Amino acid sequence: MNDQQLLRYSRHILLDEIGIEGQEKLLAAHAVIIGAGGLGSPVALYLASAGVGKITLVDNDEVDLTNLQRQILHSTASVGQPKAESGKQTLHGMNPTIEVVALVARADAEQLKVLASSADVVLDCTDNFITRHAINQACVAAGVPLVSGAAIRMDGQVAVFDSRQSEAPCYACIFPPDQQFEEVQCSVMGVFAPLVGIIGTIQAAEALKLIMGVGSSLSQRLLMLDARNMEWTSIHTTHNPQCSVCS
Repeated sequence: MNDQQLLRYSRHILLDEIGIEGQEKLLAAHAVIIGAGGLGSPVALYLASAGVGKITLVDNDEVDLTNLQRQILHSTASVGQPKAESGKQTLHGMNPTIEVVALVARADAEQLKVLASSADVVLDCTDNFITRHAINQACVAAGVPLVSGAAIRMDGQVAVFDSRQSEAPCYACIFPPDQQFEEVQCSVMGVFAPLVGIIGTIQAAEALKLIMGVGSSLSQRLLMLDARNMEWTSIHTTHNPQCSVCS
């Protein structure tokens, strides 16, 4: 690291758990963020500010005025721009020393496989089960940890699915693709603005820890938040030996 980097990341370097070695791991890492909306906003901002060397932002949507209540990666001037491009501009303004790749696309299965195979960690910040399962399949195939978040109304959840651990479940172990789940979107049901910040920030923290090998992750746990009463619930999760994806 040069002098500017030592100064920029000095508060990380001062931590015994991170130090120069941990910060260098972040600088050498590649994080793929699928979704540059409510959850992807705090995820991207914290990974960029922490010095993750390469961030790929994937989103096919454009910034809408209704997004600005919670999607803090974007501004009023960004309305009408692709979210991935708007996010790239914001991240470069925060930290011009990192590489940000904006992919304006709805990533399909083949593209997700390529992205996952090049990443150190993948963050699912999407809002539909079909995409979540495609991301999970790509991460299992590539052996890359997946940090998954979800938020709707005033309820959120976050988990880590790390296929490098033999006993750890994947996303499909917990939410089987052949089961029917109610698809709810914030455009219809609404979402409490700080909720996506809370869940997204936890996703960012888990991703940074995974990259650096610091502490223990949320693997084999589903952490759920009831923001109405600010109550957390942690549920132990297990690998499904009959899982169609990871078994």
